[in-house]
Amino acid sequence: MKALVLAGGTGTRLRPITHTSSKQLVPVANKPILFYGLEAIADAGITDVGVIVGSTAAEIQAAVGDGSAFGLDITYIPQSEPLGLAHAVLISRDFLGDDDFVMYLGDNFVLDGITDAVEGFRKERCDAQVLLTRVADPTAFGVAVVDDGGAITALEEKPQHPRSDLAIAGVYLFSPLVHEAVRAIRPSRRGELEITDALQWMIERRSDVRSTIITGYWKDTGSVADMLEVNRTLLDRLETRVDGFVDPDSEIIGRVRIEAGAEVRGSRIVGPAVIGAGSAVTGSYIGPWTSVAENCKITDSEIEFSIVLGDSSFEGIRRVEASLVGRNVQVTLAPRLPATHSFVIGDHGRLQISS
Repeated sequence: MKALVLAGGTGTRLRPITHTSSKQLVPVANKPILFYGLEAIADAGITDVGVIVGSTAAEIQAAVGDGSAFGLDITYIPQSEPLGLAHAVLISRDFLGDDDFVMYLGDNFVLDGITDAVEGFRKERCDAQVLLTRVADPTAFGVAVVDDGGAITALEEKPQHPRSDLAIAGVYLFSPLVHEAVRAIRPSRRGELEITDALQWMIERRSDVRSTIITGYWKDTGSVADMLEVNRTLLDRLETRVDGFVDPDSEIIGRVRIEAGAEVRGSRIVGPAVIGAGSAVTGSYIGPWTSVAENCKITDSEIEFSIVLGDSSFEGIRRVEASLVGRNVQVTLAPRLPATHSFVIGDHGRLQISS
């Protein structure tokens, strides 16, 4: 079995971060979201992986390399523009050959991995298997209708009136039959080749399309709120480890990881939180569910429930919450301007000034 990982999207909902960076490489708990998917694929015993790349190809390739760091053999497959998930399968035909494969969206996060789903597919050998999860608002997702046996009977892409609350969770397992399906369909109203249309084509021809419902945590990390939630979920599982320097005037409370080369001086760190390698936290407060990446400088500041990317700095800032801060950002106080008042007040006026 092979794997096809989609890492070519532009991440419009994460702008301005994704104006200069790949959305799949935005870190949660100080690790790029894409890496969690690659690790899940390796844990499932799959080693031959194709990665779909677009305009951020150079950045993806620099981060992932040949895949050896994950125990994988990576082949990069360029996609000129994002024309749909089924289009990604279409252009990967030579790489996939006639092998079964798992397709994994690179910005999705499945906490418990995909090993059970892959083993089930290998054992039962259906035509396609789709991971589903129950969501509060199905209109934002591809939605599946399943029968009592778990077979998928219908699929809809972002329906206005969903027939179920089962959303497609960004992980698909396919037999080679899918290649016929993606060649048979036409672009949707969005101008894309939809994988839901390919699956519907298979269903209408009585192919064996099954579902696996995820009972654990899953998230599509397409927005800042989603990134912060995944970051919080991962930090809640953090194990305390102090490899960096903490001076006697600092206080470390709860699950905190301070990576090698980091320094904490005269500060209070309340976990779960992680301070990246080479970062310096001085006279500051780092609160729960905060990830500070590598080589950051936090001075006389307070940060909580936030993600700070590498090489950024805060000086004299109180307080930062629920924020996603990009790389090489500098946050400082604006200079104070003299307070002046200028009036034209009519007869018999009443004016109160607080300061």
